[in-house]
Amino acid sequence: MRKTLLILPVLAIAACQPAVPNSGPGVGFGDYRDYLSQREAALQGQRPAPAAPQMQAANAGAVRLDSLGATLPPRSGEAQNAPMNAMGAAVAPAPVQSGPSAVAQANAAPLPRDSSGAVISDENNFDAVASRETIASDKARMEANRAAYQQIQPGALPPRSGDTGPNLAAYALQATNRLGEPVWKRGGLSLSNHTRACAKFTSLDQAQIAFLNRGGPQKDPGNLDPDGDGFACFWDPTPFQAARQ
Repeated sequence: MRKTLLILPVLAIAACQPAVPNSGPGVGFGDYRDYLSQREAALQGQRPAPAAPQMQAANAGAVRLDSLGATLPPRSGEAQNAPMNAMGAAVAPAPVQSGPSAVAQANAAPLPRDSSGAVISDENNFDAVASRETIASDKARMEANRAAYQQIQPGALPPRSGDTGPNLAAYALQATNRLGEPVWKRGGLSLSNHTRACAKFTSLDQAQIAFLNRGGPQKDPGNLDPDGDGFACFWDPTPFQAARQ
């Protein structure tokens, strides 16, 4: 009598547990042992590898199962019909390609290239430009650019504020002689060497500024302008005069 009372609770607990699904059969196999035997044969090179079994739900898509075979709710953000692997875990779906399809990209015309293989840009591609431009359109564009062209005449140099030293541009524009044409008298005897005196400056502009600061062009105590043309160390005013023209 006591043994019978002990068996009844055990049977009641067993009736409450969910049925464990049959894990023996697989997709394409009588049972899982057939899949393992074919996989072993494939590893030994005797036959092609079999496809891994997939668990798919019949109606509502793939589901996840716990260790007792009970259905688990879908994860957050997971679709109800997501594919499952052999262990019952959801498999991420393949990403959907956006933009032009792969077929359209494959059938697209190849990019034009030059003899070296470099891609020719659209504006340098004669065929592309000729397809949308004509001689008449080129003429109209040139006339529009010519009408919009504005020529600005140079004006007087603005005065500088404060004592900033000699203005080389103004001095060059006021000069009436050329380089090497003597204008100012120089003494025949000099206490310094002309080549050594000019070598002290990093540029001809610096030499001309020092020459004007020390009394030039009338005076030349540093022997920077021995020919008396008013230009120290062969400084040339021509570039400033050409810019005005």
